[in-house]
Amino acid sequence: MAVEIERKFLVRGEFMAYATEATDIVQGYLVHAPERTVRVRIRGDNGFITVKGKSGDSGMERYEWEKQIPVDDARELLRLCEPFAVMKTRYLVPFKGHVFEVDVFHAANEGLVMAEIELASADEAFEKPDWIGEEVTADPRYYNSCLSVKPYSRW
Repeated sequence: MAVEIERKFLVRGEFMAYATEATDIVQGYLVHAPERTVRVRIRGDNGFITVKGKSGDSGMERYEWEKQIPVDDARELLRLCEPFAVMKTRYLVPFKGHVFEVDVFHAANEGLVMAEIELASADEAFEKPDWIGEEVTADPRYYNSCLSVKPYSRW
């Protein structure tokens, strides 16, 4: 198990010209609770199952365990998930020593564009590109697990 430290921001400007890679992702949640989530994901041609622990007060830190599974198993498990699969395209955008993962959401979450940055520690310094907007790290509405139950289009 590892501790994941990340911060989330809304995207308010043009980032696409700086993206170096794009991958389609479909994910669903078998368990969606404040104490833990169990996620099934298909990223490109690969399947994964991930267990995440409860977020700290800041929303930045939590435990994460992930294993690759056969993509056919992931497709089967997605059928058991919460009603709104989270569908998105993830763009990798390097910026001054860090890589932002920018998710452009589709389907029920269409219109939402969010950037995440993973950090080595909660107080690690980083520069924000000009296309980064408001920080939403501590707002649970923006957790992917919450978007699978109450999508952006229903806010």
